Amino acid sequence: MVQQGVLFCTELLGLRVFDTRRRLIGRVKDAALVPIINPARVDRFLVGGGWAWLTVRYDQVRSISVDGIFLRDEQLTPYHSDEYMLRIARDLLDQQIIDSLGRKVVRVNDVTFEIHSAEGFEYLDVLEVDIGVRSIVRRLFQGIFPSGMMRAMQRPIAPNSIGWDYCNIVEPDPQRRLRLNISHDALERMHPADLADIVSDLGHGDREAIIETIDAESAADALSEMDPDVQASILESLETGKAADIIDEMDPDEAAHALAELEEETSSDILDEVTEETRTEVGELIEYEEHTAGFLMNTDFVSVGESATVQDAVELLRKSRELPETLNTIFICDDAGRLIGAVPLSRLLHAEQFEFMRDLRVDTMITTDVHERERKVTALFDKYSLLSLPVIDEKEQLRGVITADDVISVLRQR
Repeated sequence: MVQQGVLFCTELLGLRVFDTRRRLIGRVKDAALVPIINPARVDRFLVGGGWAWLTVRYDQVRSISVDGIFLRDEQLTPYHSDEYMLRIARDLLDQQIIDSLGRKVVRVNDVTFEIHSAEGFEYLDVLEVDIGVRSIVRRLFQGIFPSGMMRAMQRPIAPNSIGWDYCNIVEPDPQRRLRLNISHDALERMHPADLADIVSDLGHGDREAIIETIDAESAADALSEMDPDVQASILESLETGKAADIIDEMDPDEAAHALAELEEETSSDILDEVTEETRTEVGELIEYEEHTAGFLMNTDFVSVGESATVQDAVELLRKSRELPETLNTIFICDDAGRLIGAVPLSRLLHAEQFEFMRDLRVDTMITTDVHERERKVTALFDKYSLLSLPVIDEKEQLRGVITADDVISVLRQR
């Protein structure tokens, strides 16, 4: 295989196609990939000749350049729509795609192909999609100036393109996604905040398409970073089972906030599908009034009894199946569940294993009531530079914890 140069989609569309005796058959109307076979190679050229389109297979092309496509085989067949085809002009040009390297949504203005030479034929591979001014210039003057002049005109303009490997196509139809072998593995490896920005920038149907194709954990992490109205829009658009899977993966407080934005019937349907543990935790939080500490708090925290030692606490952490992501404090409760102390994790590093946890407590412990308004809660974080704030009820029992992340989310939504 030898690389022969590049060809732009703007040059390919309208390119003349000649038979083995150099007679004009027609002009290229579109080109198609079959991703399930080869994700980059142009598998078919769709040629308009006479009253019908014809299909030219990639291995029927003797040579291809800006001067035309010359065939080595004239056994052409009429074009029939194929759901396994990704057509460049119809499905890619002027469409929004996701740049997984730059972590953004972009619009495709043109496509660059590499020309390769094999045994007796030449074929095209998609090299990159073009999103910058260069590609806009090519589109504007397509068919007006010769290709050589167009290439000379664009040289002073800086290129702006995305490698094909980093392009994520958005396809709302789940059956077509499967046929086109579209996956979004690269999106699952993104930071949740970047993925949230991307999904938020997409239209309603495209948002659903992305969330449907990534795993529930990645979807939950991204959803937690989105604005409440976007969260609600996505959850309402999903099948109940998929929405429940995502809610199961969210922190209880984040899940409660998301469900609170939905219609009561929709929220109830989703809760019917979640696990019993999630239903209990989220159901408890939903009972609290919005904009209160009880509604903000997370019920996922670590606590030990008042007779626990450092060794007991460390063993508890080791045996826990999943620890809170923002864990920075271990709380101490008496036999009645009343909060009697808090120990920062940093103090465990320098403590002896048989020391009692109660002897490592902070001197002054700041708490808040479950019914406290969120403005007072944010004021406490600001005044005392808190990382976490325990929430207690009227019996002084520990009900949950508010973290700095929760407060940042509140401030962002104001």
